[in-house]
Amino acid sequence: MSKKLTKRSEDYSKWYNELVVKADLAENSAVRGCMVIKPYGYAIWEKMQAELDRMFKETGHQNAYFPLFVPKSLFEAEEKNAEGFAKECAVVTHYRLQNDPERPGKLRVDPQAKLEEELVVRPTSEAIIWSTYKNWIQSYRDLPILVNQWANVVRWEMRTRLFLRTAEFLWQEGHTAHATKEEALAEAEQMNDVYAEFAENFMAIPVVKGVKTESERFAGAEETYCIEALMQDGKALQAGTSHFLGQNFAKAFDVKFATKEGKQEYVWATSWGVSTRLMGALVMTHSDDNGLVLPPNLAPIQVVIVPIYKGDEQLAQISEVANEIVRDLRAKGISVKFDDRDTHKPGFKFNEYELKGVPVRIAIGPKDLEKGTVEIARRDTLEKQFVAKTEIVETIVQLMSDIQSNLHKKAFDFRNAHITEVNDFDEFKEVLEAKGGFLLAHWDGTVETEDKIKELTKATIRCIPLDAKEEEGVCVYSGKPSNKRVLFAKAY
Repeated sequence: MSKKLTKRSEDYSKWYNELVVKADLAENSAVRGCMVIKPYGYAIWEKMQAELDRMFKETGHQNAYFPLFVPKSLFEAEEKNAEGFAKECAVVTHYRLQNDPERPGKLRVDPQAKLEEELVVRPTSEAIIWSTYKNWIQSYRDLPILVNQWANVVRWEMRTRLFLRTAEFLWQEGHTAHATKEEALAEAEQMNDVYAEFAENFMAIPVVKGVKTESERFAGAEETYCIEALMQDGKALQAGTSHFLGQNFAKAFDVKFATKEGKQEYVWATSWGVSTRLMGALVMTHSDDNGLVLPPNLAPIQVVIVPIYKGDEQLAQISEVANEIVRDLRAKGISVKFDDRDTHKPGFKFNEYELKGVPVRIAIGPKDLEKGTVEIARRDTLEKQFVAKTEIVETIVQLMSDIQSNLHKKAFDFRNAHITEVNDFDEFKEVLEAKGGFLLAHWDGTVETEDKIKELTKATIRCIPLDAKEEEGVCVYSGKPSNKRVLFAKAY
């Protein structure tokens, strides 16, 4: 294997970048700011997709697909949304190339092939979807529409980092239409809860559920619900958002419906999404200086079996036992790989699977065959134990559950140890620099104060927690009255 990873304590950012590449998750591509997601990284994303897709369908949603291109006039229809994304848009102006007469063998844009209307490459799909919904909705009988799409989007980022911020990324975006405000609000809250449940139970990442402040809200939303996670370097990461869009898009695209009473009313809307950014969250929440640490629920390979042998005869004997274990574990729904490559030594394989975060490793050598045991190593704690052949399946099934809950507990304890209540601005700055993490502080509710704190400390209000308790206090910066604490942090 290549040289060891940079330690997290030395340079967390460098550790992250090296790990994503060395663990075969992703790499930079020939297109500036865009990434190639490699098979191992994509396999994790597929597991995320499958679970989220199941959860969406259980809550009554269906998948559809809408165009990648949005006519500029449609994009401009909802002003706040257009304004919010304008600086990140890639725009198609021509539809053809031609040979360049001045440079043989090269191509240039055909000046005769200018589009009548420029097309925006979708940074988000509200505009194209709501222009479509206008055709789908006439009466209350057509509602609700509960649609999700799995897609790619483009947001032209100047400073990029694999998974966390790339010019093109993969995501899902739900877009729903409702007859009443109450129904739309309930939908937005429900989907935020779905994201929280997924993060906690599958990613083993504890999250804080909350609402965004006005200045941090999605462009065009009346309320943005979110889940916020804390990474090991003390920075926050927004792991998912769900937006109550009010009637803004319905008004922009004139989407009305006839009520039961025969009146014409505008439709109420939501949109919600998570992206491949969750891959970054997964890496940064659990991994260590040896490499990835994956929760069993999302690991493409949950168990790897490595044979230790000399000669074909020993390999044949070990393979017999290994294949039996593979069969028994797969019968329990556990994904197993038997790595019998003869091109790499066992030590290389141990390092490789440790780096890739495989939750459990089984080693079988000639002595194990004699004793009727195997060596089982767990990735989260690096502990090893010898287990009788008859107890392997039971042990592994239990380990899957133990590792999943241990990773959540470890992340939960870390997060809770890094939530600090602060009461004045000096304390705010001191804790932010020395410890980082989430700061619970009173805020006077004004954009001016929020902006000033961000300017002076780089900390933003991550959310107003949904479970924030009412308590009288004074704003940490302005000293003006406040009735609850909000969550500040430096963030990705």
